Amino acid sequence: MRLNKYLSDRGICSRREADRLIEAGRVEVNGEKAVPGMQADPTCVIRIDGKKIEPTEKKVLLAFYKPKGVECTTDTRVKNNVISYINYPVRVYYAGRLDKDSQGLLLLTNRGDLANEMMKAGNFHEKEYEVTVDKPVTEGFIRKMSQGVPILGTITRECKVWKTGEKSFSIVLTQGLNRQIRRMCEYLGYQVVNLKRVRIMNITLGDMPVGALREIQGQELELLEKKLKEKPPVREVFRGGKPVKNPGKYRTPGKKKKSWRKDS
Repeated sequence: MRLNKYLSDRGICSRREADRLIEAGRVEVNGEKAVPGMQADPTCVIRIDGKKIEPTEKKVLLAFYKPKGVECTTDTRVKNNVISYINYPVRVYYAGRLDKDSQGLLLLTNRGDLANEMMKAGNFHEKEYEVTVDKPVTEGFIRKMSQGVPILGTITRECKVWKTGEKSFSIVLTQGLNRQIRRMCEYLGYQVVNLKRVRIMNITLGDMPVGALREIQGQELELLEKKLKEKPPVREVFRGGKPVKNPGKYRTPGKKKKSWRKDS
């Protein structure tokens, strides 16, 4: 079994996170540095950052009201990281990140199967956000946001958007591009003042206070697992290419970089 899947199946981290740890040289298998695509089995001695990893017995799914300033990373060396903040007794990782400047619902788990299904963009799982911007929301803005906006080398999927106040709106996405809502607003000339995620599929933030943590179980968990087994309701439509791999260096289309060169 591939090492990334082995770690995911045992509740250590998601496959994506495992790949990042391996590429960063932070994983060892039987005393040797792990490499992408490496195989692993229960007889292997695996260490991350020098610490031996033991499979987690209790499987959990947590809903967390992430405050602004808390960063979605499993690297506990990072200041204000989410793992140290929640200080949960069982090792968990996030399923679908929420950027540092945003707040709201974040799901954490040690169930690799669950996390992988929830994070697949092709499954069209809904995520709902409440957004406040810096100027009045117009009908034109709502229409353009819902039809799709060109960012990161592609065009965002059509989505549900509705106005909730003079400078606020709600939006339901079925994909999760890097800082997607902020980039969409910026393309249309708006700046996000506040962004809060209030729902992921059937899991809602409800009346949870900021910083609160609760375990998802019973009928709520059963409904989530049922939805994860359902086939996507629509087929993906080509809308202008795949998102760029290095969003940090990407500039919004149509926004020309100013030249500071003086005329000679």
